[in-house]
Amino acid sequence: MVTPHSHEAIDKVDSAMETSKEGMRTLWLSLGILGLTTVIQAAVFALSGSVALLGDTIHNAADALTAIPLGIAFVLGRRVANRRYTYGYGRAEDLAGIAIVLTIAASSALAAYTAVDRLLNPQPVTHLWAVAAAAIVGFTGNEWVAHSRIRTGRKIGSAALVADGLHARTDGLTSLAVLLGAGGAAIGWNWADPVVGLLITAAILLVLKDAAREVYRRLMDSVDPALVDTAEHTLTAVPGVLHVQDVQMRWIGHTLRAEVAIVTDPDLTVRDAHAITVEAEHALIHAVPRLTAATIHANPHAKADSTDPHAPLVHHRHAA
Repeated sequence: MVTPHSHEAIDKVDSAMETSKEGMRTLWLSLGILGLTTVIQAAVFALSGSVALLGDTIHNAADALTAIPLGIAFVLGRRVANRRYTYGYGRAEDLAGIAIVLTIAASSALAAYTAVDRLLNPQPVTHLWAVAAAAIVGFTGNEWVAHSRIRTGRKIGSAALVADGLHARTDGLTSLAVLLGAGGAAIGWNWADPVVGLLITAAILLVLKDAAREVYRRLMDSVDPALVDTAEHTLTAVPGVLHVQDVQMRWIGHTLRAEVAIVTDPDLTVRDAHAITVEAEHALIHAVPRLTAATIHANPHAKADSTDPHAPLVHHRHAA
């Protein structure tokens, strides 16, 4: 309940969802529901002044905002690369991630400031019935999203959609916490609302930490070490590959690119070495999820020195 789920766009979509119109329709419809829930809660906050409701509103908005890079990845990421942007437009997703992190940071600062100010300068929360109703709306919206994503995810075989549905179900509990603040205010505990607001602000800060870490890793070309392990094991099993010298990967949008150096028999002809790189590239594309392009370098030295600038290389490049 207190551990934030991933807000990186790549974790919100998988191949099953990407190729399913029903999966993508469920994703965007659920984001629309969360957006509507946020608008309703924001209106009730303006009416009641409930700090706890403000925190929940920002929390739901943050979850909706972090899906924007996914939309950018599908809209811009499909544009064809050109002579200026030779790798395509996938990096636009990372720029959107920076803007979203800054937005969540500013929102969490506002929520924290408001909650502390209400603790120091208590004010009664008005229209408690509306606050309670908004909390139920928040819970209902998240639960509907959870049910829809889980049902569709299981139907089309999308693990990412099922996982995001389970996360939405957990987020719904945050909305129910607003009821505690409203209940406390109803019996005269004016401190209950800002305290719940601070607790929800803490949850927003966890979301911020998670999102900022993912954006930082993407900007630094970080990948899951397990993907590198998979690549190395796959390449080692290719006939003719004596040793895997180097594996480099990077995300561009929600797809992977790789550059690999392998060691082959020094007595091979250029044609034979090229055939090995083709086989290695095919194996790599099939073994590593979301890898769409790979450049394979063959170094025909039994004991290759990676620092030798004169070491001859044979390479094969493929874009899926």
